[in-house]
Order: sequence, then structure tokens, then C-alpha cells
Amino acid sequence: MRIFVTGASGFIGSAIVKKLQTRGYEVLGLARSDASAEKLQQQGVQVVRGELEDVASLRNAVEQSDGVIHAGYIHDFSRMDHAAEVDQRAILAMGEVLAGSNRPLIVTTGTALVSPGQLATEHIRPVAGAHPRSNSNVAALAMADRGVRVALVRLPPTVHGAGDHGFIPMIINMAKEKGAAVYVGEGENRWPAVHRNDAAELFCLAAEKAEAGAILHAVQEEGIPFRQIAETIGAGLALPVKSLTLEEAKAWLGWMAFFASTDNPSSSAWTRQTFGWQPTEPGLLQDMREAGYFS
Repeated sequence: MRIFVTGASGFIGSAIVKKLQTRGYEVLGLARSDASAEKLQQQGVQVVRGELEDVASLRNAVEQSDGVIHAGYIHDFSRMDHAAEVDQRAILAMGEVLAGSNRPLIVTTGTALVSPGQLATEHIRPVAGAHPRSNSNVAALAMADRGVRVALVRLPPTVHGAGDHGFIPMIINMAKEKGAAVYVGEGENRWPAVHRNDAAELFCLAAEKAEAGAILHAVQEEGIPFRQIAETIGAGLALPVKSLTLEEAKAWLGWMAFFASTDNPSSSAWTRQTFGWQPTEPGLLQDMREAGYFS
């Protein structure tokens, strides 16, 4: 069995590749650069040169595969509409090749798009227009009507582990630069979290078992108060921890203030029950203390 993985050399994608190989799959990986291609070749991955905008290379890779895990995305927050449009075109192109085959197309998205301030569950369906990326999710799920075994895997705002270069390291670097770790208001807004290895395991289970139209939550911890994250950063850097108003946070954190104030409690109860998924890696706060986040 051969699985095509977009974003294969990335933080999450590389963990997915390892899990697939452990399970005996051949892996085709999309590589945009020479460095990414070399990294994948060293992992024993068959390289497909191209990028998400190059739908011809995507179609060619899907034609050679028994399924797809779409973990690639353009994480450019200054061009969110463009990134979402590229994502949707890529999903539609790959879905067209898979149409009528019942082969899996596992699409990555986020819990933060679901129901801010309320518990996000797998049964909440995406709504077109709610967020630039929501349209991609709606388009993906519509592929189920065309004989594609499509499923969404929602990731929390922070996917952690050694080598993390996401929101937590960004916030840590801001704390270093400005001399304090901060949170907004009382810091009671909640961030769900998952270790990248546990998330990668769920992507494999989705490719193997998810029914068409399913939505899975790769959520290890339902909601960590952001104040605890800030306190862990303060302790790790030996810096003070303080509360800011939202307006102060915007000046302090810039565009990150939106994410730092987001309340996104998310459940994975249905996912765990349905797929037997049981995360085994350390939680976020422990991982921050032990996985080199403050080195």
C-alpha cells in the first residue's frame, strides 16, 4: 500500500511518515525544495517534486497512490485568503483523481475554526464562509458524494514535541524579547493540545478506518488555561508573568494576540471511542518543560 503525503517534510508530516512506515506503508512525499527532497529521501520516502499550487504534480502523485494524507498548508497569516484558496484547489484536484475509488483522502484542519468559546465536538460540521479555511473543509466533505473516502482531522492550536516551531515557540521568543510572559485578562481561555506523535497515529487510523464524511479530533488535552501556559513559560525562562488587557496584548503580541486570547475547548471523546485512539505522549506543559522549549 502506498500513501501520498503532502507536507511530508514538515513538523507534523514527518511524524506521519514515520508512523506510516512503521505500519508497513510505502510513502510518496511532496517536496517543494531540494532540502525537503533530501530529507525525505533520507527517510526512505519516494519524492514527488512540486508544491500545493502545482495541481498537475498532485494529480500525478495521487494516481500512483492508494490514498492521500493532506498535511500541507501555506501558513502565511498575512495572506489567509490566498492560502485557503490554494488549499481548496489542491483538495479538489486530488479528490477528482480519487473519485469513485473509495480510496482515503484525509484532510487537515483545525479545532479553532469550530465554535470559539464553546466545546468543539466532532459532530459540528464546517460552515462555508465562517473562516477562509472553512470553504476547503466543506469542499472536502462534499467529495464523499463522489465516492471518495474523505475525512477531516482537526488539530488543536498547538501541536507540540521536539522541533516544534509553532505558536508556543513564537510566544516564548516574544517573552524573551520583552522580558515577561503574558496572558490576556484572567487567562482562563483554553487551548487544546496534542503531541505530534499522537496526532500522527490518528492520521494513520483515519486513513485505515474513517468512513466517508467523518470528522476526527486529534485532541489529547481538552483545554489548558492559557495562564498556565504563560506561567510555564515564565518559570522556564525565569521571567515575570503578567496579565494584559486585549488592547495591551495587541501591542505586545501583535497578530498573536488573537490566538493568545482564543478560547477553544475541544473534545475527542467520539474519536477515541470510534477509533480506539489513546494518546500516550506527554502533555503540553510537561513537554514544554522537558523537550527543550527553553534551551
